[in-house]
Amino acid sequence: MKWLSLGWICVCISWTYGLETSQLFDFWTDLFRPLPHNPREGFIPDYTPYDQEEFDFIVIGAGSAGCVLANRLTEINEWNVLLLEAGGNENFFSDVPIFASFLSITSMNWGYSSEPLQNACRDLRSNVCFLPRGKVLGGSSVLNFLIYQRGHPEDYNDWERLGNKGWSYLDVLPYFKKSENIRIGELMNSSYHGKGGYLDIDYAPYRSPLEQPFKKAGEELGFEWRDPNGEQVIGFSKPQATMRKGRRCSTSKAFLEPIRFRKNLKVSKYSTVERILIDPVTKTAYGVEFTKRNKRRQVRARREVILAAGTIGSAHLLMLSGVGPEEHLKEFKINSIANLPVGYNLQDHVTFSGNAFMVNETRLCVNDMTAASPLSAAAYMAGRGPLTLPGGAAGLAFARTKYAYDDPAETRPDIELVMGAGSLAGDLLGILRSLLGITDKWYSQVYGKIPFFMRQRSFSINPVLIRPQSVGRLMLRSANHSVHPRIYPNYLEHPSDMRRMIEGVRLTQKVIGTKAFQRYQTRLHDVPFPGCEDLRFDSNKYWECAIAQTSITLDHQVGTCKMGPAGDPSAVVSPRLLVNGVKGLRIADGSIMPRIPGAHTHAAIVMIAEKASDLIKEDWGKL
Repeated sequence: MKWLSLGWICVCISWTYGLETSQLFDFWTDLFRPLPHNPREGFIPDYTPYDQEEFDFIVIGAGSAGCVLANRLTEINEWNVLLLEAGGNENFFSDVPIFASFLSITSMNWGYSSEPLQNACRDLRSNVCFLPRGKVLGGSSVLNFLIYQRGHPEDYNDWERLGNKGWSYLDVLPYFKKSENIRIGELMNSSYHGKGGYLDIDYAPYRSPLEQPFKKAGEELGFEWRDPNGEQVIGFSKPQATMRKGRRCSTSKAFLEPIRFRKNLKVSKYSTVERILIDPVTKTAYGVEFTKRNKRRQVRARREVILAAGTIGSAHLLMLSGVGPEEHLKEFKINSIANLPVGYNLQDHVTFSGNAFMVNETRLCVNDMTAASPLSAAAYMAGRGPLTLPGGAAGLAFARTKYAYDDPAETRPDIELVMGAGSLAGDLLGILRSLLGITDKWYSQVYGKIPFFMRQRSFSINPVLIRPQSVGRLMLRSANHSVHPRIYPNYLEHPSDMRRMIEGVRLTQKVIGTKAFQRYQTRLHDVPFPGCEDLRFDSNKYWECAIAQTSITLDHQVGTCKMGPAGDPSAVVSPRLLVNGVKGLRIADGSIMPRIPGAHTHAAIVMIAEKASDLIKEDWGKL
């Protein structure tokens, strides 16, 4: 049913835009065929290195960090850079901001999943959490919900307090601003934002009817309407997004497309790196081994191999290459080159996404029927309309719960609320269910008895735990690269994490209980979640059960290759991002974060790549 419905969306778009049959076929092939067959291939020229070809730098992964690195390193004309990416190009549908949830069920996703967990994803398909990661030029900046948010200054001051000199907020703010091209009028002169960078930051052109009641609700509760990337983080706001004229602005679009014809940059798509080549005697990285269209090749690096494969990919590749916990590698007969705690320190943000809030007016919400309408398609082609909402998000709020007493920074939040213009109840096509792993049986039991027209009168406010204390681990499952690693995120394992999540639920109830929302007779849908029916609805015990059933990742995995000072036994890389004990190998992605910031992590990952580029230039005498 959902595939037929998606087909109807395609047809609506084609009719509205006046597409010919051949063009509509291109859209369909972009969406449903494997990326190597993408008819748009070639926009970023695809280069196939010959065996043993040499480059100054080899960057593994053209994602949120890799695209930035490729751009900045090729600013040095005498350096030649090879960028290796396992996926292919973005397509028409990945540009549509509200389609973000759908992209995770396409071939642009690596398809990782966690091991079964006790406190999250318990009632989802296979009892595991799906962990979408981008396998496409632009990486997870193509799959994410576009939200651009950096976190609190103390998040980065924490990094420096842990011994990482040069990573305080004052040190990293210039790198946030360097990449940014702020397009929001009232923020143009803000000292916290940058102009003229590659990455466009803007509001969605569409103004959700829910935005005003959300703003007024915040005011009723004592919160100000703020710039969450400005001086104060706590408050309510409209989401800032990586968006250009109503369309997704991925790091591929921002950093690769403008330089795609630089002669010293080669981009090899559909190239899956299987091993970093490291001399076991000198412990020097000298190249990589990868497969492209079923042919294995090796390429050499004269200066450095730079890992930007992401928190899962970078840790996985390091261990397969002999860099990781020695005893763990022995289990798979992998010779240990450097005994380092790779895979530990896994951190992520978890969100509770199962609730739906019902209102008395359909016009307030954006639902499947709205998204599929020819009017919405026509508006999108003009850079407007509800399809421009970033992942469907219409509002953000950052708050501090009563359990944040252990944090001396009194202005630092520990809970975020993300208001969606629609909800799981209105997911008639099943797209959101596919992303979350919600089964049809669960959906039918909780939302199936709501009349069709009422399901379209629903929206969501999802609490996000942005300062988790639970820590997980990534481990090998096999010495074969094609076998995904075992991932234990350990969501909500720490007792304080569950308490904070329940406080997040209570805050959403306070929001909908304001005059601003009660004007629309807003109410929580009160059918109990499966497995929680015997508990008193709305009790803390009930919410603990419900949260464990359907909480999912916000796709912000970080930390598996932790940055730390010399002598830190938990560190994998130095504050200059060099892998300890291995020469010529550096990591520049979210895996190096010692602690997860209280923010959507894309902005921080772009910042890390910007700073890493300068560190590399400094180390090689070019800055």
